[in-house]
Amino acid sequence: MIACARDSAAGDPQPTFGEGDFLTSALPVAGYDFVCSVTTIHHMDFEAALVRMRELLRPGGTLVVGPVREVSVAEWAALIAAAPIVRITKVPRRARGPQGMPVAEPQMSHGQVRAAARRLLPGVRYRRHVLRRYSLIWEKPAR
Repeated sequence: MIACARDSAAGDPQPTFGEGDFLTSALPVAGYDFVCSVTTIHHMDFEAALVRMRELLRPGGTLVVGPVREVSVAEWAALIAAAPIVRITKVPRRARGPQGMPVAEPQMSHGQVRAAARRLLPGVRYRRHVLRRYSLIWEKPAR
């Protein structure tokens, strides 16, 4: 995926790309104003990844995280009801993931994600979106 990103940014001097294990790479603690994980956190240990992201944020920095698995009848019903609408909106745009993109099924439910986030990120805002999507928005308190 790094190679795809580099190809997409060809000619743009601004982005830099690094490759490594997010949980163990030597990144500057409290070195970032913004940390974002969209459709990647379920590839890692959820709690370890949230703690790592929390550590990387500067005081006043913002964390945004956002898939989950369905566990209740209501969650399955919401998935089934929304799927045709999502499909219809994707077809005209020919939306699809990049070739070779790693895929992993989410292991946590909405309730599990919300409970862990509230425990690890006091004051986090949890918002549920269509299909398996959600967002966690948290601002690291100033010291």
